[in-house]
Amino acid sequence: MRYRAVFFDVGGTLVDTAPSFPELFADLVTSAGHPVTAAAVRDASVAVTDGFSRAARENRLWTTSPERSRAFWVSIYDLMLGALDLPTEDGLRETLYRAFTDRSNYALYGDVAPVLSRLAADGYLLGIVSNFEAWLDDLLVDLDVRELFDVRVISGIEGIEKPDPRIYELALSRASVEANEVVYVGDIPEFDVDPPAALGMFPVLIDRRQRHADHVGARITDLADLPGVLDG
Repeated sequence: MRYRAVFFDVGGTLVDTAPSFPELFADLVTSAGHPVTAAAVRDASVAVTDGFSRAARENRLWTTSPERSRAFWVSIYDLMLGALDLPTEDGLRETLYRAFTDRSNYALYGDVAPVLSRLAADGYLLGIVSNFEAWLDDLLVDLDVRELFDVRVISGIEGIEKPDPRIYELALSRASVEANEVVYVGDIPEFDVDPPAALGMFPVLIDRRQRHADHVGARITDLADLPGVLDG
């Protein structure tokens, strides 16, 4: 094999809320008496990616404690509610935060389990490098995939977040592999393409929502296409 290991981001790559983030957000807000469509939420959700980027630029960690996580997500929900012309002071933010930290509201994308099983059977070492709260480890148990990952580097546990190169280097060290032996798969170029590529990994952008059609480099829209990229 050209590569020995495949490392993955989690949110937006392997796992999503079920129903999807826009659908669950819309359901929660509508149930609270503020009708909104999933399509409108989808448009407003650019605030999520922007929030990740801003936190990284400001070197502001957001997954490393429950207090930091809550402050970050409440600020995101404020922005989204504002973009939707909805109130922010009637408990909506707290309702959203509770729902999106409830592990029962998460599921694997349908293409994930078959691909992980195939890669493991083919002899690849599998790992996770994710900006996620510490409860991700329990979520992976809930989803019956934790044991598929030989290496799990979760920012909420380690205290460092992407795009800090140390988080990828920690995964390389634990996996005992060189960067040029690793494929890294994720959905945000700023975190999942440029930093691992700078270390020598081969990045694959998974663009499930087709937001990066002009991406230069390996890009897939379905994880089922990943084995073909590895074989190629």
